[in-house]
Amino acid sequence: MATSSGRLIAGMTASMSSIESRNANPAQSISLIYRNQINGVPPIILRSSRRSKLWLIDAVPPAKSWDRSDDAEDIKRKSDAIGGITDAHVVAGKHDRTIEIVIAAAVTAALGVGNRVMYKLALIPLKHYPFFLAQLSTFGYVAVYYSILYFRYRAGIVTKEMLSVPKIPFLIVGILESLALASGMAAAANLSGPSTTVLSQTFLIWQILFSIIFLGRRYRINQIFGCILVAFGVIVSVASGSGATHSFKDAGIFWSLLMVLSFMLQGADTVMKEVIFLDSKKRLKGASLDLFVVNSYGSAFQVICIALLLPFLSKLWGIPFNQLPSYLRDGGACFLNIGTRTIGCEGAPLLPIMFVMMNMAYNISLLRLIKISSAVLSSLASTVSVPIAVYLFTLPLPYLGVASSLPTGFVAGTVILVLGMLLYAWTPSHSSDSVIPSPPST
Repeated sequence: MATSSGRLIAGMTASMSSIESRNANPAQSISLIYRNQINGVPPIILRSSRRSKLWLIDAVPPAKSWDRSDDAEDIKRKSDAIGGITDAHVVAGKHDRTIEIVIAAAVTAALGVGNRVMYKLALIPLKHYPFFLAQLSTFGYVAVYYSILYFRYRAGIVTKEMLSVPKIPFLIVGILESLALASGMAAAANLSGPSTTVLSQTFLIWQILFSIIFLGRRYRINQIFGCILVAFGVIVSVASGSGATHSFKDAGIFWSLLMVLSFMLQGADTVMKEVIFLDSKKRLKGASLDLFVVNSYGSAFQVICIALLLPFLSKLWGIPFNQLPSYLRDGGACFLNIGTRTIGCEGAPLLPIMFVMMNMAYNISLLRLIKISSAVLSSLASTVSVPIAVYLFTLPLPYLGVASSLPTGFVAGTVILVLGMLLYAWTPSHSSDSVIPSPPST
């Protein structure tokens, strides 16, 4: 109480001195009035008898500081303002990320269309050497990817920690890609183009299944149904009037199942790449693994596995292993369009080089989309390119000669595909516990 009394007297003395200094008039009578007590300590009011002014003095409780309620309210307002700014930044960040994913998906779909068209054009001069084109693209990727990786490392973009990530996942990627190539080449040699396109839509289903098993993802019913509609739309747009059913009967069940196996391996490959990105995020303490590290290591292991499977792959194309060197030599002459055996090689090397560049850009874009979103979304973007490419083949493209006719069910299949995409992208406002967990922000 001694402390409280001292503060009260000092405060009153200071207040009285201030009043007397501001007014030259004689001293005025001041009355002390008690009001409601706050925390057991009554406030004191000084009342001027002449000017009817009030001065409120709060007695300070023992062992406590003066509570400035105005400052507290001001701090609270500032805190709320900061919180509002933070929430706005979070919303803006999510919006920017959504725009980034949409743009990346659109670019991937556009490059997917160019990749399919350029592959067809590249096979016009190399129609007798498709195996040479496959090997050219595979070995070309390794050389280009490692060259880019070297310059990015010298520039400091790629760090030693990125290069020292575990290599076993990349070995698995190489094995999956080489086995998918071997089985896909064998099946495609015995199936028609429309049949292969129809069976390729199982790729999306495999990705969803592997994402659930290996990534623990949960999908809403509209997303699963949307993926099914997308696959069904592509089947309708490509298979209508193309004789795909007749091709299935002629080829037999074995080659169809082998093609399904090929796309199962490709689905596992893309999910494995997504696992690599998620795992490297933890190992690099939040840093993002560079795309060309994944491309370089994956392509290198793929080349090794293809070299081991080379006798088997050459047999699939009807090329005896002892004649493989002469086959590659003739394919190289056709690719360069030099020598005596270049009849029918018009368009080389421009078209094959354009295909290799387009395919490389498409693979990089696809991998980036996997990195910032998911393997399933990258598959949807790739699937959308199928009916667009089918439509482009009905146009008078160079070196193709007479354009093909549009399938009768193309429009219906395209409508179904678009509906499937919209259904997949639709997010119910009341559903918040069954969304797909997105990868960490990069």
